[in-house]
Amino acid sequence: MNVKQAANVLDLLEYFAEHQRPASLAEISRHFGWPRSSTFNLLGTLINRGFLYEPRAKAGYYPAPVWAALTSRIEEAQPVPPGIRELLQALVDVTGETAVLAVASGSHALFIETVESPHSVRYAAPTGKRVPLHVTATGRALISQMAAEERASFLRKAEFERYTGTTLMSPEAVEEEIAASQERGWFAGNAEFTQDLGGVALPFEVGARRFALLVAGPTFRVGDRLEALAATLRQHLQSYLSRQADLA
Repeated sequence: MNVKQAANVLDLLEYFAEHQRPASLAEISRHFGWPRSSTFNLLGTLINRGFLYEPRAKAGYYPAPVWAALTSRIEEAQPVPPGIRELLQALVDVTGETAVLAVASGSHALFIETVESPHSVRYAAPTGKRVPLHVTATGRALISQMAAEERASFLRKAEFERYTGTTLMSPEAVEEEIAASQERGWFAGNAEFTQDLGGVALPFEVGARRFALLVAGPTFRVGDRLEALAATLRQHLQSYLSRQADLA
């Protein structure tokens, strides 16, 4: 599902985040290929609601500070657990690979905090990236936290599309991999969604919220050290959870 008007607003926000300067109606219309009348209506609505303003007269439009105020209030209600950024950075420092915090969002895992590897060839994992739950180590770690009936219902409705030669293509195959991962103690990614990408993931909870922690990189670097990466991931996660318990 993709509601056009909502998608246009989100595209506009991403445009301003990338360009970081005011833009005129003509620039926005030309950039997106939107009809001038539709662009005028969209900008007018946002201006009337106080979400866009002109920093200088006739110099173009820019998002108003109200966006930051709203997102801050939203984040206060469901914040990313404290210290997560430091945990991810520590994992990157030790492993040299990208570290990710993810949550379930519908049928996908949503990356809500990431620190990317310093290597020029690395797993690109920007905040906001979404990957299918049943296709990835991150997703299966999140699925594993579901009750058995909930997981079975989810997998019955999942769309099994082949992304690579190692993509799991049935609910039974996913269930078997989850069971094997739980017995092993960590979830492995084997280039099932992105070719030549591997990694390890662990599920964990903070309060009532469920998360997955991932370390991933190109298979030529991580393929032979998944078990070692899993041990490092577990050690850092356990240390983090112990500190959080002490602060509670």
